Amino acid sequence: MFIEPFKVEIWMNEWETRCTHNLAETCVASITIQELLSLSGLNESALSELLPMKLTYGDIEGSTRLRTAIAALYETQVIEDITVTHGTIAANMLVHKALVGPSERVISVVPTYQQHYSIPASIGAKVTTLRLREENQFLPDLDHLRELAASETKLIAFTNPNNPTGALIEQPMLEKIIEIADAADAYLLCDEVYRGTSQVGDGMVPSIADMYHKGISTAGMSKVFSLAGLRLGWVAAPQDVTDKIMIHRDYDTISVGMLNDHFAAIALENAGNVLARSQQITRENLAILGEWIDKEPRVSWVKPRAGTTAMLKLDVPMTCREFCTDLIKNTGVLLTPGDAFEMEGYARIGYANDREILEAGLKELSSYLDKIK
Repeated sequence: MFIEPFKVEIWMNEWETRCTHNLAETCVASITIQELLSLSGLNESALSELLPMKLTYGDIEGSTRLRTAIAALYETQVIEDITVTHGTIAANMLVHKALVGPSERVISVVPTYQQHYSIPASIGAKVTTLRLREENQFLPDLDHLRELAASETKLIAFTNPNNPTGALIEQPMLEKIIEIADAADAYLLCDEVYRGTSQVGDGMVPSIADMYHKGISTAGMSKVFSLAGLRLGWVAAPQDVTDKIMIHRDYDTISVGMLNDHFAAIALENAGNVLARSQQITRENLAILGEWIDKEPRVSWVKPRAGTTAMLKLDVPMTCREFCTDLIKNTGVLLTPGDAFEMEGYARIGYANDREILEAGLKELSSYLDKIK
């Protein structure tokens, strides 16, 4: 089976551990176990309950405690709707593998995380892309989506909030997308790993799993919950989808680690506190980034309304990959070239890391831009 190389992951693998200022990071600044306990109203004594834990496979489907905490993030989901996975990346893979077959039609809204078009293509599906455009604020053209979905469509996949642009599809547009999917009798897969980072209000947007009878939500602990090291994600889906996913999951997961399950449950039982921290970071840091862009004549953007990333439109005399490569070699500042998302002329910046890293990286980036002829 051939699958396209995963462009963004190849780039990150090459440079992430070699940079000085990581402005390609997509997670809200990671927290320590000590910080997690503090946010949860606990202290180090809580670790003592781990000492007698026998490290077996644990609950194969994920502990009841964990799945109950995940289900609480939704309006209508119960633990039977929740499949625990090794990160959101495994959740997405399992959905595509479980639902999509050769020659079946998949619509992927791009730019997006590459899984959502490369995995179904590797299975032999007929993948059609719907491109988000700057003039539409990187929101989908619903008339075009309706045209694409007119013929037999098995699955429509998108990210909300969008990775990499930070665009946010709110409830009225989600309802229209559901109407289009329902008319085609298609599943809707929404990668919601950045859900909870809206720049206004409580930070949340409705989940597709709560809104549509064939809606599937994937998410995890890495981005808004700042716990990428747990490598824990999930799928919230209708029972028929969950049953199919579990067949595939038996072949590549068995279970997640008991320690991962334990700490994820603690975080999700205290989701309000963890999300409040993330919202403070993303809102304050986006304001810093916005002030920087206002002073940079060679950079423009569509300001994100959610998420942790933005696409910077570059006015430079080189390709975006040449720009990003030269930038890190000369300054230690890491961005992600837009061609990893088929967006030449752009670079993705992650702005939800520690404020000191963001400010120092932007200062170096300004100096570099000033030197370009």
